[in-house]
Amino acid sequence: MPRRNVEGDKVAQMSGLMTGLNDLRERGQMTWSDGEHGWIGTPEAVLRALARDGYDECKHETTTSHRDGRPAGGVWQGVNRRTGSVAAAIWVIRAAAEALVFIQIDGEPVARPGRKRDEEEGGQG
Repeated sequence: MPRRNVEGDKVAQMSGLMTGLNDLRERGQMTWSDGEHGWIGTPEAVLRALARDGYDECKHETTTSHRDGRPAGGVWQGVNRRTGSVAAAIWVIRAAAEALVFIQIDGEPVARPGRKRDEEEGGQG
């Protein structure tokens, strides 16, 4: 039996199904930060994009700063009831409403376009 290229299957599946996230990226509302290995954007926009991509919210929690009570970050999980896929987003608020957002689909990080999951830091690997 031929061995399947799971990495290639995953990338193709995500690019076809993640139109909301891709739209945010293409419009510059979600940009990749190489130094922080995450996405820069507003959590609300990312969560709306995941909802457009078919994910129904299961969990949504936020944290606040002990000093001033302002939102400091949060976590969100959703399930695509049609496919059984699970999405997760974790964010840390930075300046204004901008945040560093880490996104996973079925436990796999949604990383910058073109990066392979097993690629070493600095592009060697």
